[in-house]
Amino acid sequence: MKTVIIGPGAMGCLYAFLLTRAGYETWLLDCREDRAERIRAQGLKIEGLSGDYQLPFPRISAFPHVIAKADLLILFVKAYNTATALESARELVTANTIILTLQNGIGNVEAIREAYPHHAIVAGTTAQGATLLGCGHIRHAGMGETIIGGIDANSLFHAKLIKDLFMSAYIPTEMTEDVKGILWGKLLINCAINPLTAIMRVPNGQLPKIPDLCEIMSRAVEEGAAIARSAGITLPYSDQVAKVMEVCEATAGNRSSMLQDIEAGRKTEINYLNGALVRYGKETGVAAPVNSFLTHLVQALETGSSAVH
Repeated sequence: MKTVIIGPGAMGCLYAFLLTRAGYETWLLDCREDRAERIRAQGLKIEGLSGDYQLPFPRISAFPHVIAKADLLILFVKAYNTATALESARELVTANTIILTLQNGIGNVEAIREAYPHHAIVAGTTAQGATLLGCGHIRHAGMGETIIGGIDANSLFHAKLIKDLFMSAYIPTEMTEDVKGILWGKLLINCAINPLTAIMRVPNGQLPKIPDLCEIMSRAVEEGAAIARSAGITLPYSDQVAKVMEVCEATAGNRSSMLQDIEAGRKTEINYLNGALVRYGKETGVAAPVNSFLTHLVQALETGSSAVH
């Protein structure tokens, strides 16, 4: 199976490394040719949980015609870039191409379905954690399960194909029949962890050590759970707060993507995480003051960070 990953960030590089190491033809599609050239020249550098590797990686380009057709397209771009990325990948997509999103936030599935309404779409979450240290250079900082599922009955077979691919590449993967619930479960985890790591400038494992931050995380999650219930969504964990703390411990050394974005002066995905909860809350009549406050704080950090950079 020929896989094309869109986005050579931390997670895109991690999955490209894992699939390539397992012997599968794997490409990276970048939006910047200068960065693609650099990674093509120096390869992928991996450290951390997977060991230390310097992997030659010539299969990266900013030009889809160089890559040609994909059997599997994996989206690892920021949620606000999903529509643009899908449009840029049109030369890669055939009638049989499977499209997988493992992105953060809510709304990515809808964007894929709008761009490719007749394709097999698989969605999911991953508890793998990676920190981008430089161009094509990552630290594998968290090892966790990837959970995927087809967004409809026609995609179940395709989800099984992806599971088999990932498992053979030593990427622990499970399937679910309730993708929406899984996506919302991950949303609440991200809404608790990501903004606070960005605001406090600490890795995930520091959050449970501070009682005041535990209280904020709990309240953010409880708001999100109330919104999910109001929207008729079944969350995958009986104790969502306990799951957040478990994820913090399992990815203790990981610096969240939102923290990495703030440190680099980049736009964050806050509007697709806590901001999305606030919007859903307004639609369902459930107040989300803690998530609203966190959204405004991170937006203020974005403004200040971009001014510095």
